[in-house]
Amino acid sequence: MSSNNSHRRRYLGVGLVVLASLLLGPAARAAKLRVVATLPSYGSIAEAIAGERGEVRSLARGYEDPHFVRPKPSLALIVGRADLLISTGLDLELWLPALLDKANNPRVRSGQPGFVAASHGIYLLEKPRVVSRSEGDVHVYGNPHVYIGPLNLKIIARNIMVGLKKVDPEHAATYEKNYEAFKAKLDRRLFGDELIKILGPTVLTKLTLAGKLVPFLEKRSFKGGKLIDRLGGWMKQGLPLRGRKIVAYHKNWAYFARTFGVEIVDYVEPKPGLPPTPSHVAHVIAEMREKHVHVIMAANYFDSGKVRSIAEKVGAQAVILPLGVGGEPAAKDVFSQFDIIIRRLVEAFAGRGG
Repeated sequence: MSSNNSHRRRYLGVGLVVLASLLLGPAARAAKLRVVATLPSYGSIAEAIAGERGEVRSLARGYEDPHFVRPKPSLALIVGRADLLISTGLDLELWLPALLDKANNPRVRSGQPGFVAASHGIYLLEKPRVVSRSEGDVHVYGNPHVYIGPLNLKIIARNIMVGLKKVDPEHAATYEKNYEAFKAKLDRRLFGDELIKILGPTVLTKLTLAGKLVPFLEKRSFKGGKLIDRLGGWMKQGLPLRGRKIVAYHKNWAYFARTFGVEIVDYVEPKPGLPPTPSHVAHVIAEMREKHVHVIMAANYFDSGKVRSIAEKVGAQAVILPLGVGGEPAAKDVFSQFDIIIRRLVEAFAGRGG
């Protein structure tokens, strides 16, 4: 009899543990990390690396200028609860220090394990020779719009993976696995499966960063055909962009232009962050006519009316683009965002004959 009672108590105890686990749910059994990204492009990558372990929030919207985000109390509350904060780590989000002061979360300040500098390890372009307010909104370390270079996304993803491992070492293997899957997907989207099997992603990445990928592929043969014919992905789709002249609104395209060989001849802003003056707009129009520039592009958080007005005056095509994930409904992640950017630019040049 006592043995039966003992079994009953044991089964009851096990049943209560299982019931409690079901009632409390997954959050109680393994609480998700609160991951906060300054920009939605970083947030998109963080979602891929963190997977089911992370609850990711982005402070800026994809249709907002990342230079100017109001540090609202609601955003401070989000940062105050964060386990991990992802920022460019340069002088792009100048609104972030005020937000951190309001949030009062020492875990996610720069230098702490809960802070990720997305730009760490990226070779920065357009480092200024002169730092002066007369030059506009000069970024002292170089161009901070690193998320517009698709090759940079692999470095950003690795930085996020390392940050996740620091704050949640118990699930390090999960983050490493997700990072490798993200990197492999990005390589396929960049170069296509066939060329990756022949040369490998490391060689292809180095050649692209050096601006030598297309010349290398055009000169080399493989099994009776040119290697350039094996190229796929965004790099193949973007071949019509190589050497094409274009005008941009703001200096946020450097990393994209380097990857796809676009030549940016001028900017609608006379200097970064300064509104276009009539005299400068007149100069841009004259330059577009002189150099036969048929496409002008801008992020969709700038004055699209101004861009279209310039385009009309010279018979050019205005291309308005999402520079952040969520900048428009179809830009759901970094992959669909670059799909949109590349497709629209290629179509614009095709429509204007180069």
